[in-house]
Amino acid sequence: MSIAPPSSKKPRTSKSPSSSSDDIPVPEITSVDYVTLTSHADAFGVDPIPISWGHPDPSIRGPVICTVRHSSQRNAIGAHSGSYCIYTGLAVAAGKLNPEYVPNLKLTSPVFNIGPHASWSDPKKIASIDPFGHLTNQAYGGYLDKGFDIRPTIAVTKAHIDLPETREAVAAGRLVPDGKILMSCGKSIVRKVAVEPVWYLPEIARRFGCTETMLRQSVFRMTNGMYPELITRPDIKIFLPPIGGLTIYIWGKKMLLSLDKYRFTLILIDMPYSFTRISII
Repeated sequence: MSIAPPSSKKPRTSKSPSSSSDDIPVPEITSVDYVTLTSHADAFGVDPIPISWGHPDPSIRGPVICTVRHSSQRNAIGAHSGSYCIYTGLAVAAGKLNPEYVPNLKLTSPVFNIGPHASWSDPKKIASIDPFGHLTNQAYGGYLDKGFDIRPTIAVTKAHIDLPETREAVAAGRLVPDGKILMSCGKSIVRKVAVEPVWYLPEIARRFGCTETMLRQSVFRMTNGMYPELITRPDIKIFLPPIGGLTIYIWGKKMLLSLDKYRFTLILIDMPYSFTRISII
């Protein structure tokens, strides 16, 4: 099995597209009646939005576009929502969801700030999530205004969480409610971050000690050819895999997470809940 040579297009390294709408291309809308089995890097009409993974400026880095409306301009392989993307197809097939529906994100924003951090601009530290995935409206509002369908891959909000072990600790006197983070009933007020996986294939391959070509071929084979663009689109380096994401619950002041003098308790919980708890001590 061979992979076609990569595209000669160079990633953007300067000029912020958010500075002027003239710098943002016109979105090309794909007809929902048109079905394509795969695409090729040098085919006529294929013009993915440039993305410079690891650039600290999100407007120069570029948005991750993996929706079905812009097949010629997509710069990511796969689909949003991980393994749940199949339910979108079921909803469309049942006539319960308009395939041309685009959510209005113009009034959305994270309820608290995260970053930016130095690791966001180091491709060897950030390879399985989009660090700007929660800033779709703030960083790529110009694209949304022009009609691009760009979806967030990180949701940042606040939540109440009720854990049995917390209620037991309050009842036993091991934890003392403060009325701000821990309530007398045992519930906690936390910060919640839901993360959808976004893979940067060159770094994922490096971490597994193989070439990017081998990684692409192995995933293509072991998914029974589910993603032919892993083979036909070596110019696209971003992959949204069909796997579950993760949810992070943060107790305490989130700004302390970046300070070395504080100790943290990190609890990893595997499927089916798949969430990470971070407590500040």
